[in-house]
Amino acid sequence: MTVTLRAQETTDLEFLHSLFSDPEVVRYWFVEPYVTRADFEAKFEARRGDPTSRRFIIDDDGESVGIVELVDIRRIHRNCEFQIIVAPGRQGHGYAQTATTLVLDYAFNTLNLHKVYLQVDDENKGAIHVYSKCGFHVEGHQRDEFWVDGAYHDVTRMAVFADDPRPQA
Repeated sequence: MTVTLRAQETTDLEFLHSLFSDPEVVRYWFVEPYVTRADFEAKFEARRGDPTSRRFIIDDDGESVGIVELVDIRRIHRNCEFQIIVAPGRQGHGYAQTATTLVLDYAFNTLNLHKVYLQVDDENKGAIHVYSKCGFHVEGHQRDEFWVDGAYHDVTRMAVFADDPRPQA
């Protein structure tokens, strides 16, 4: 396994659309899964060049296995939100931990950020475990934060700071 991150390109649209059209994948992103290809392409184009985000493909020897993103980058406060999806069928192979470690290295050593935070559904125990292994710590809990599949979901907010101990990339 040789995992790298690379910028999302228009050639990735089919892969990206397949992820964001899968209800099981996006349920933990708290977004609607059903988006047309045309609408998805328009949103992709609108985000190109956005200085407040960095969006990567998780690549394993030329195969796209997921995405990892730093969004809402705030230069004054030196923080941002972290998001990740590992494609169905590719989960459980260490991609999430490796990609998280790589993108945190980028956030702290290239972008010079101070803090990276995330929100995770309390039901997503596997993700919480991976985030903890990567150095994230619980900052708090939010009750009934998102409406998904006919019910409200509680979330945990986690964060990691540039000077926190973390595994090496």
